[in-house]
Amino acid sequence: MATYTLIPGAGGQAWYWHRLVPELRARGHDVVAVDLPAGDDSAGLTEYVDTVLEAIGDRRDLILVAQSMGGLTAPLVCERLPVDLLVLLNAMVPSPGETGGEWWENTGQAKAMSDQAVRDGRTPPAEFDAEEYFFHDVPDEVKAVALSQEAPQSATPFTEPWPLHKWPSTPTVFLQARDDRFFPLDFQRRVVGERLGITVDEMPGGHLVALSRPRELADRLETYRTR
Repeated sequence: MATYTLIPGAGGQAWYWHRLVPELRARGHDVVAVDLPAGDDSAGLTEYVDTVLEAIGDRRDLILVAQSMGGLTAPLVCERLPVDLLVLLNAMVPSPGETGGEWWENTGQAKAMSDQAVRDGRTPPAEFDAEEYFFHDVPDEVKAVALSQEAPQSATPFTEPWPLHKWPSTPTVFLQARDDRFFPLDFQRRVVGERLGITVDEMPGGHLVALSRPRELADRLETYRTR
């Protein structure tokens, strides 16, 4: 039995994983979905890591799954605990000393997002549209709940230089949803190749794939675990 520890992206809600959790438990695993202090301006990456460690407690046989902004936190957890596998899911990949705020311009995310919209035959909206970029493939009833409880995200973690000098030695895989409009697949292939030197795996779905395709995601995670 493994312990899947699920680290959410911006907004920090464990609820994001609520469709994936029962899928993993049905496969016989312990699952910890973490609530991060995303709305607390006094909380930075250190507090995020401490929150994850507290949620894990004395569990072992750990597989960390980090969604989007969770990519800033999960490698720091790997420096504090023995982790069997780190799965980056549609995630940010920071460089040493880079702030989360600098990541966007350094990677060219905005242009990649806009260029992908044009390739898809979509007109990039004048202002960021969460439904357009995050919820386009999420079931309507799940989307309605998500939008009704949308949580704030403090800018504090984005102002701090990423503290590691190099990526941890933890075995790491990168899984990207090929229909992600926010972090497009080709963009992630470039960034991950440059920064981690590993191949990006892909699956169907958008940026919030744990909400749109939880069963398929659980199957992919189990494939990583068993191999």
